[in-house]
Order: sequence, then C-alpha cells, then structure tokens
Amino acid sequence: METMNLMLTRRSIRKFSPEPVPRTVVEQVIQAGLYAPSARNSQSTMILAVTRPDLIRRLSEMNRIIMGKAEGVDPFYGAPVVLLVLGEKSWPHRVYDGSLVMGNLMLAAHCLGLGSCWIHRAREEFDSPEGQEILRELGVEGEWEGIGHCVLGYPQEQLPAPPPDRKSTRLNSSHVKLS
Repeated sequence: METMNLMLTRRSIRKFSPEPVPRTVVEQVIQAGLYAPSARNSQSTMILAVTRPDLIRRLSEMNRIIMGKAEGVDPFYGAPVVLLVLGEKSWPHRVYDGSLVMGNLMLAAHCLGLGSCWIHRAREEFDSPEGQEILRELGVEGEWEGIGHCVLGYPQEQLPAPPPDRKSTRLNSSHVKLS
C-alpha cells in the first residue's frame, strides 16, 4: 500500500530549496531509475547526474532559449540536481524506456522526501552542437537522444494537493472502462 500512496501523492515541484541533496540520496534515486523496465531488457538508458551549478545554469539557459522564454526564467526552478535521461539513438524503444526511467526517478524522489519535476526539451538540447559538446565534456561516447530532465531537490513549499477535477478520481470517466 505504501507504493500506491506514493503514486497517488507525488506532485511536480516547481520551487526548490537551494539546500544540496546528499550524494547517497541522489544515488538511491538513480538506482531506482536504472531498475525501470525496458523493452527486451535492453537497459539502454543512461542517467547523468548534474550537480555543478555552472553546468545546471548552462543547461537551464539552453532549455530557456529552446522554450522561447524571457531572460531570467529558470526552467529548472532552482533545483540543485538535474538528472539527464538519455536513450541510445539506435534503440527504437528509447523514448518508452526513458519515460519509464523518468517515472521511477520521480517516485523514488518522492519516497525519499525530495521534490521532482519532469522538464522537456532534452532532445532539442542534446541534438544541438552545444549539447553534443556537453556530452563530450562529460565523457559520453556514442549517439544519444535526450529523453528528459528530472530536476530534484527539497521542496521549498508544501506539496500541492491534487486538483479537484483530477480525471483519475472518476472511475466512470471516458478514460477508464471497466468490463
């Protein structure tokens, strides 16, 4: 029942405390991500943990520009950790596998008292020459596609409540058919 409770209470966090997350906690989150199911047990997803503030700012700025937002906007919401999820470009199921990894990362973060949020535009970032350069700087070889960023940190505010019109609360909705 604890797992079900975690699934029902996890929320995307968009305001993080600058307090650093201990390496051991980040490693636990990553381990959960690496245990996500993958097509044919390929395990062809890579997770890069970014904790260097200069690199987080660089990635955030790239993301902001791709997003088309004004200067000063931080798409990573001040999170002190960014987990980059990458999939092998040659693997046809990379997006599906990477999405499962992202789900595990966010649930593990919630379990460990952290907040998280899935941030898109990783594909565009790492398809760019600057993104490719970042991967080279980090020692990543091969052809990889960005699947997503999982930003992590301690929430600066209380977890938001689910919206009252959450579709999952209505078992007779058009999204759920029981037979």
